[in-house]
Amino acid sequence: MAAGPTRRWPAVTVAIACAFGVSAVGGSLTDLGPWYQNLTQPDIKPPDWVFGPVWTTIFTLTATAGVLAWWASEQRRTLLIGALALNAGMNVLWSLLFFHLKRPDWSLLQIPLLWLSIVALAVVCGRRRRVAGWLLVPYLVWVTLAAAVNYGVVQLNRPFG
Repeated sequence: MAAGPTRRWPAVTVAIACAFGVSAVGGSLTDLGPWYQNLTQPDIKPPDWVFGPVWTTIFTLTATAGVLAWWASEQRRTLLIGALALNAGMNVLWSLLFFHLKRPDWSLLQIPLLWLSIVALAVVCGRRRRVAGWLLVPYLVWVTLAAAVNYGVVQLNRPFG
């Protein structure tokens, strides 16, 4: 039995709060200061102004996918919560490694884990509501591009540490 409109708002509120939380933590770890500005960037790197709108879209789509999957199933929500939490942790970890610790080489090694967490989240969400899984495809595409950029940064600037 589907939850009524009034019962649906708590899931939306929690999803928005979590998306803003992950964004805030990742953003707080992202330092575009002198170290970053002095890195030689690969030609495929998008302009810096693109990152804000893209990440806002990705966090919105991820929150929407989570909410749709939550509404579609009143059972096995633990798996959904775990997949969302794992993905949030992998997302923040990448920012920590690349920007805070200034280790693009380590963040490159971590990207497959982030990528797999997106795939797992898409599968978990998609099994509950097909469109929820598809909403995560742009996230996967963006992280794939990020992996190529990260690889280029490592190749053009190593060694690190």
